[in-house]
Amino acid sequence: MKTRKSILKRFKITKTGKILRRVCGQNHYRAKKSSKKKRKARKWVPLSKTEVRIIKKYLSRP
Repeated sequence: MKTRKSILKRFKITKTGKILRRVCGQNHYRAKKSSKKKRKARKWVPLSKTEVRIIKKYLSRP
């Protein structure tokens, strides 16, 4: 099974093995969101344990 390139582009893997993602909803309709919400959405957030299992399966190579 090949590595999913779309997964590699969307997620970041730290040295300790954590998988991070971006906060959703940041491409458009940002004018109605508060500055606080937009500022917090710039950061990378960790995935939940169930999502980590799925993403690691897609990133693994045979």
